[in-house]
Amino acid sequence: MKALILNSGMGSRMGKYTKEHPKCMTDLTDGDTILSRQLKMLEQEGITDVIITTGYFRDVLIDYCNSLNTSLNFKFVHNDIYDKTNYIYSIYCAKEELVDQDIIMMHGDLVFERSVLHDILAFEKSCMKVSSSLALPEKDFKAVVFDGTVKKVGVEFFDNAMEAQALYKLNKAEWAKWLNKICEFCESDKRTCYAEKALNEITDDCIIYAYDVKDRLCAEIDTPEDWEAVLGKLKSIT
Repeated sequence: MKALILNSGMGSRMGKYTKEHPKCMTDLTDGDTILSRQLKMLEQEGITDVIITTGYFRDVLIDYCNSLNTSLNFKFVHNDIYDKTNYIYSIYCAKEELVDQDIIMMHGDLVFERSVLHDILAFEKSCMKVSSSLALPEKDFKAVVFDGTVKKVGVEFFDNAMEAQALYKLNKAEWAKWLNKICEFCESDKRTCYAEKALNEITDDCIIYAYDVKDRLCAEIDTPEDWEAVLGKLKSIT
């Protein structure tokens, strides 16, 4: 299994926190950044190969990863038009590294408890993180769930929906279907949408289960307010 961490975005809503480095390098606690914390947990769970997409401050990010005390094998894939595309195109840029692989995929601004990552990796089937305990966000991802499987993912869905985050464990069969659709989108110049737009067209055939972590921490950091909220939650996690 390979890990795919999507780090091509500009993180403009973070203001001063992304003036000198990408959002994933935002400090958290105990000397960790968002990214170093993700990488530490992946290594603890036995992942050895990590693909990181780059864009904004590419060289800073690469130098940072190479400075970390880790045995992980990094592959950096650059999105040259990161400021004009969404992460669907970053995935497309990395496609050669992702073929015929089981994948753990996450956004680079995601902070989660280790137990969340552990349980999702241990789940036998392909799955996406959802929460039945959290209120539906107005502007962030929600997953439409029927019979335990994800039928739609997007910011616009509210009916039969659950709070969701872009943390996926994808077995190679399901991932191949989604990746093929991502390639189809990008080669048709559909490069500014979420990758989930491609997924939404194939969920009858690409079966991804909704993995409910309830009130355990798994949250993205888009704004300084998100950062403050996540720091508060981290203090209560042992």
